[in-house]
Amino acid sequence: MIELVFFSCLAICAYVYFGYPLLLAVIAALRRRDVGKNAVTPSVSVIIAAHNEERVMAGKLENTLSLDYPKDRFEIIVGSDGSNDRTNEIIGAYETKGVRALLLPRCGKLHALNAAVAVATHEIVVFTDANALLERSALRALAANFSDPEVGGVCGNQKYRRTQNGDCAGEGENLYWRYDKLIKRLECRIGSIVAADGSLYAIRKRLFAPIADPAQADDFAISARVVTQGSRLVFETGAVSYEDPPNSSEREFWRKVRVNNHGMRSIVNLKEALKPWRTGIYAIELWSHKVLRYLAPLFLLIAFGANAVLAQGSRFFQLLLLGQLLFYGGAAMGYKLRHQRWGRIRLFYVPFYFCLGNAAALVGMASLLRGERIISWQPHREFDHAREVETRYEV
Repeated sequence: MIELVFFSCLAICAYVYFGYPLLLAVIAALRRRDVGKNAVTPSVSVIIAAHNEERVMAGKLENTLSLDYPKDRFEIIVGSDGSNDRTNEIIGAYETKGVRALLLPRCGKLHALNAAVAVATHEIVVFTDANALLERSALRALAANFSDPEVGGVCGNQKYRRTQNGDCAGEGENLYWRYDKLIKRLECRIGSIVAADGSLYAIRKRLFAPIADPAQADDFAISARVVTQGSRLVFETGAVSYEDPPNSSEREFWRKVRVNNHGMRSIVNLKEALKPWRTGIYAIELWSHKVLRYLAPLFLLIAFGANAVLAQGSRFFQLLLLGQLLFYGGAAMGYKLRHQRWGRIRLFYVPFYFCLGNAAALVGMASLLRGERIISWQPHREFDHAREVETRYEV
């Protein structure tokens, strides 16, 4: 019985991280669905939610205004969620350049996005974070996908800048992000990705469903409903946005706790999408990419405990336990060396970041079960975002 528990947990974890991408690749080889892209420029409303973003707001607006898109075909709306620094003053200085300011009371990011979309006047709404800088062609790359009538939403391609600041959290997040984008590309080939990333994504305005529960992940809650309404949500590698990587493992851990809490609550609000007879292969993607990923730390803990019991009477299970101990020992060394040069080699930062992410998922799950609702957010910007977007970035 314990052996069955151990191998079942091991199989689930192997499926989550390796089997699922392999399954997607097999399905894509059998029934690939390409997107019919053409050079089109539908009217676009660019929406930015901001709270106390005085350090990045001017650079963000300059960057957005400089995008290579017909100026008479897009507008910029900034929903300032109760900002009490210089954010509102900075936004106001750009109103003569066509930027529209919504100065809102502090009510949470989702409420700010709902309010901004309500006043948007164009066919496509583009959501982008205040700390994300876009390549000049990003809007054109997003828009090209909307020439396909089946496409209702498009996720951009977030990249991290190269930096040596902070600890090894940046290397871990960068590696994880490349893995996650591989899965997005595979999901896109067979239909829809699970959800977009808040750095940059776009949907047809008619598919926007105002989100009543503000304690959800806004990008997940908004973009997933494109699929539940019968349209495709696709991934566009050419629509590039740049953000700074995390420079603190401690801060990244608590950010992931918040993200996991928001993501799990989004799934709770998307219960119908988990039924394969309603959403088809998207339900399988949602279970595999999100639900099982959130539950992975529980399976890892159970597998470790079962392995410890089985190792008492078996050389085979002793070797498996040794392998687990070496992996978690590498994670411990990665934590200890996180501020040092040695902490930036994969032997240490990969197991460390893997454990950090799963520990954050476990804490996020516990916070959800306790009924914690995270509605407002406070940005933490460690780096200067006013740099030129065309240079010094990771490709």
